[in-house]
Amino acid sequence: MSLEMNGARALLQTLLNCGVEVCFANPGTSEMHFVAALDSVAGMRPVLCLFEGVVTGAADGYGRVAGKPAVTLLHLGPGLANGLANLHNARRAATPIVNVVGDHATYHLQYDALLTSDIVGFARPVSSWICESKSARTVAGDAARAVQAARAAPGGIATLILPADTAWNAADHAAGPLPDIGPAAVASDAIEAAARRLVNGKKTALLLRGTALHGAGLEAAGRVQAKTGVRLLCDTFAPHAELGAGRVPVERIPYFAEQIVAFLAGLEQIILVGSKPPVSFFAYPGKPSWCAPEACEFSHLALPHENGAAALQSLADALGAPSQSPIRIPLLLPELPSGALNAASVAQIIAHLTPDNAIFAEEAATSGLPLLMHLARARPHTHLPLTGGSIGQGLPLAVGAAIAAPDRKVICPHGDGGAAYTVQALWTMAREKLDVTTVIYANRSYAILNIELQRVGASGAGAKAMSMLDLHDPEMNWAEIARGFGIEASRATTCEEFAAQYASAMQQRGPRLIEALI
Repeated sequence: MSLEMNGARALLQTLLNCGVEVCFANPGTSEMHFVAALDSVAGMRPVLCLFEGVVTGAADGYGRVAGKPAVTLLHLGPGLANGLANLHNARRAATPIVNVVGDHATYHLQYDALLTSDIVGFARPVSSWICESKSARTVAGDAARAVQAARAAPGGIATLILPADTAWNAADHAAGPLPDIGPAAVASDAIEAAARRLVNGKKTALLLRGTALHGAGLEAAGRVQAKTGVRLLCDTFAPHAELGAGRVPVERIPYFAEQIVAFLAGLEQIILVGSKPPVSFFAYPGKPSWCAPEACEFSHLALPHENGAAALQSLADALGAPSQSPIRIPLLLPELPSGALNAASVAQIIAHLTPDNAIFAEEAATSGLPLLMHLARARPHTHLPLTGGSIGQGLPLAVGAAIAAPDRKVICPHGDGGAAYTVQALWTMAREKLDVTTVIYANRSYAILNIELQRVGASGAGAKAMSMLDLHDPEMNWAEIARGFGIEASRATTCEEFAAQYASAMQQRGPRLIEALI
């Protein structure tokens, strides 16, 4: 006997009809009809996460790799608030997410019960689209519009607020998918203008983002470079980049302001392809916020909502560029080091042993620079960094990436301080048996803040100040923490130990954690 269609079942079936197949969730009372519908509506994969920041970060990782949205399920305003940091990161990465937030029943809101809050107010800063479903009869159409909004180029967070009675009341039917919005085609005059700039004799760079950094877009950029000698650049935290041997090389903009200034020195033109002009991550006394040369001219080949990959292909054709890029990154694996373990030797071992086509969900912070240097000429891989800058993203990002690409090895190099923000992601890795190898750089410090303390010119820092950046007393034992969450784990203090443990992780499937004491 089939169950009567209610709002929750209509919502789930609509999501499935629109190609949304994974739900990351931390539900509560107001979402119980959605939870129950998971058994009566076949096809949705539910993934339980023990903290809302893991829910939203996992949806980000899934969307970046799958190229389509997952759905989140969050409990009222406080649940949404717990997930805001990684929704911020996802917004900065232009990741498609359908963000479902349960609310009190419509008739219950008048009583101002304890969990009542301004959900729209919480959602607005991280959402490209917001809708409050008012009736079970309309929730299916609302869900279809949410998927359409999430998928609209370049990708966004569509927040659908679902009152409890909207979920449990009778609904008519599910809805089908709506047409995709974009990406928009780039106008021919923009392509012609870019072609003219590339042959005007000025020192020029293409700043790439989005689809311009992988697949056909990156290949086309390489063709343009071969024809004109233009520099190919990407943001420091470009959300999805294809790197490693055999790929077209792209220069990554450095992190610190003065490094960016030196990196861009001499450029007279920067053509933006789905990107924005480079600026300093933070303001520093006596250092610039705007990092491009003063006289440098900016122009757009493609705006973020436009098809940057297709524009690059048209630009290459207009220039008469070769059919393929002749410039490729050579494979150059570092030698396996020996002796004491540090950030550089960990990077060498990872670059040497990681197989083809891995995905790096990377939040290594201060330890990440040597890793990126060595990975640049390692085997081909996908790089997913901390795009929005809000730490605690790496572990959840790895969860979502592994679910989106179960046939690929996922590596999560992570600082110990940032990993403590969303440590609950380890439990989900274990429960879902995800093929994720987590490497914790255990330097017992918010190391980046030791650098920033000096850079901002904060004087008078003594023992109390330094204690706020220190993670000793007590020291976290990440191997024990991981085992407590159900993950096989080990600790390494030498290169030999780390290499043996990492090689073992690469040769088997399933979640592993290695704590590298550096």
